Amino acid sequence: MTNKKLPEWVPVAGHQLHLTGIHFDAIRLKGVRGEAVVHHLISLTAGEPGPVVREIAGARWTYFLIPPGSSKEFDWPPGATCFGPAARDHWVGIPAAEGNTYPLSWRCGSPEEGEYVDPELLYGLVRAQLAWEADSDG
Repeated sequence: MTNKKLPEWVPVAGHQLHLTGIHFDAIRLKGVRGEAVVHHLISLTAGEPGPVVREIAGARWTYFLIPPGSSKEFDWPPGATCFGPAARDHWVGIPAAEGNTYPLSWRCGSPEEGEYVDPELLYGLVRAQLAWEADSDG
């Protein structure tokens, strides 16, 4: 069992949907793009990127949880879907800290109370990733 003080929005078992813009905003990236951004976040934060939820089936989405209200401070590019206070009725699945949470899991371990992904750092990485992809295509 973990010794962390978990946020109230992390369920005890399984997974649970939470409305964005209340406890957190979320930035969603698909598949390999999300994994690439997580990899860079991990290397830039000494392995502590903040709460990142991944879907391990289907579209393999990655959700980066940032402080509530902070998503509106940035003009997120196409390919990065913003779930925040300006978005209506967007829900994100949150897995428990441990146990069977399929198809969701914490990419780098469950968060501690008050812990979030740094939105400014995330924004820079997302922009760089999408710019790199555009350069690779052309």
